[in-house]
Amino acid sequence: MICHHRNASDAAAIGYDGGKDMTNWYTADTHFGHEKVISLCGRPFRNAGHMDTVLIENLWSKVRPEDDLWIIGDFAFGPKAKETSYLEAIFGQLPGARKHLVVGNHDLEPTLALPWDSISQLAEVKDGPDNQAHTLCHYPMITWNRARRGALQIFGHVHNNWKGSRNSVNAGVDVWDFMPVRFEDIARRAKTLPVNKHWADVEHKAKDF
Repeated sequence: MICHHRNASDAAAIGYDGGKDMTNWYTADTHFGHEKVISLCGRPFRNAGHMDTVLIENLWSKVRPEDDLWIIGDFAFGPKAKETSYLEAIFGQLPGARKHLVVGNHDLEPTLALPWDSISQLAEVKDGPDNQAHTLCHYPMITWNRARRGALQIFGHVHNNWKGSRNSVNAGVDVWDFMPVRFEDIARRAKTLPVNKHWADVEHKAKDF
């Protein structure tokens, strides 16, 4: 069941449990329409139009019609992010049965006005082999609900500056070859990342992941 929030101020968090035959796909920091992000993050695109096309093609190469797409903040940025017609055209090309936005610092009102199936500042999504609820937030966190029980946190915001830690993983396009990823991809990478040096400070006597 999904709780729908058409405005990010309606709720701080949502809980979502998808069906058995669908896959949750996660991505962040797409920055559709943003020319400057190409040079700032060293993205291999000629211009924003080229970047938009590749990002959309990559989404379609993975996300099936029955799947859910979670964009963990910063859907679009720059002058284009203020153009309703541009945003509607990009949104209309997104694949999947349901599209969700976890709000980032660059998600302006025109982005929030798009027909997302949910909009939240933070979401808990059941995924993975144990159907555990994992936390989605645009910003990296040190701890979160059920972190002591193995729940992961999935974030964006930092682009290619940091892949994350043992239980908090960056889903941004800049560290995933501009592709969306599944929970199993995120969990596999998490095992290769170092434990957050502050983990023991905030979760005293909790196990390392």
